[in-house]
Amino acid sequence: MSARQPSASAWRIPLVREIAVILLIKLTLLLSIKAIWFNEPTVPGDGQQRVEAHLFGPAATPSSIPTEEKPR
Repeated sequence: MSARQPSASAWRIPLVREIAVILLIKLTLLLSIKAIWFNEPTVPGDGQQRVEAHLFGPAATPSSIPTEEKPR
């Protein structure tokens, strides 16, 4: 059984260093992509009217309500 030295650092393990470097690279790439492509929201000019028309639509009239189909 090997005794661990109290002054041993986790940074001495090559796997820990490699994972840390990869995470830093990924974080840098994600933040740069966010800064380039997602810096401002894009809202269409008539967004409010389009959403209202989609959600509420035209008022239903009695002629537009479907009736039961007659058997043939």
